[in-house]
Amino acid sequence: MKKASASRQVFNAANFIFLTLLGLAMFLPFLGVLAQSFSSSEAVIAGKVLFWPVDFTWINYQYVFSDASIWRSFGITVYITVVGTLINLIATASLAYPVSRQEYVGRKLVVIMVLITMVFSAPLVPNFILMKSLGLTNTLWALLLPGAISAFNFFIMRSFFMQIPSEIIDSGRIDGCTELRMIWSIVLPLSKPVMASLGIFYAVGHWNTYMNALYYINNPALRPLQVKLRQLIDANEINIDPSASQFSSLAHMDPEGIKMATIIIATLPIVLIYPFLQKHFVKGMMVGSVKS
Repeated sequence: MKKASASRQVFNAANFIFLTLLGLAMFLPFLGVLAQSFSSSEAVIAGKVLFWPVDFTWINYQYVFSDASIWRSFGITVYITVVGTLINLIATASLAYPVSRQEYVGRKLVVIMVLITMVFSAPLVPNFILMKSLGLTNTLWALLLPGAISAFNFFIMRSFFMQIPSEIIDSGRIDGCTELRMIWSIVLPLSKPVMASLGIFYAVGHWNTYMNALYYINNPALRPLQVKLRQLIDANEINIDPSASQFSSLAHMDPEGIKMATIIIATLPIVLIYPFLQKHFVKGMMVGSVKS
């Protein structure tokens, strides 16, 4: 017993050290970006900034907040995230619920078809031709409709629905509920954990959308935040009006601080939302993974 207890303590200590180092490896780069966003251009160019701001300043955020193109991209990303996540959850639940009930005929064929799309994905060129033929290019629908249902998330939601007792569904039918009323009043209230979990998955995917926007959207006014951020980094220059007194100290200087401030603004919303949904996220992932 003593040897087992000692081995357990060694394992716990090693596990703690490993997870701490892993957490630092993930957190320190973010802390470095945050520090640079609050540092002066001279300090950033000189490489003086590590994990703490040098010559603390708000001017990088002042520039970002005054740039209308960044705010437009931010608004587009928020719209895509909110509307796209709602479409994803509605579409995924609409498909996952019927195939989770034993009484529906043809459910196994539907599951096999979804599984095929999970293993074999269509190439880029046919996808682009399809989007163009449907008239979705240069519209935000190209970022919302093609990925309305994720096969992976479908199987998670289906597994969760399968664990809802049939007696609850039968009692709803006996009381005269239609299928839609039963889903709205019985199934969905019981499915808050899995809906929150998949909502996070879908929302993060929409918030970070980049490749689809790059492929299907050429209109600069419709580009989401991640594409705008990439253009900002690739251009290696920021258009600063030297006549603007609040930005005079940034003119003709390296714009790394402004880039870092844009990265923080693009990352912070998702980071702030996650803690409020964490308990639902953990519970939904555990429950949805019991059955397949």
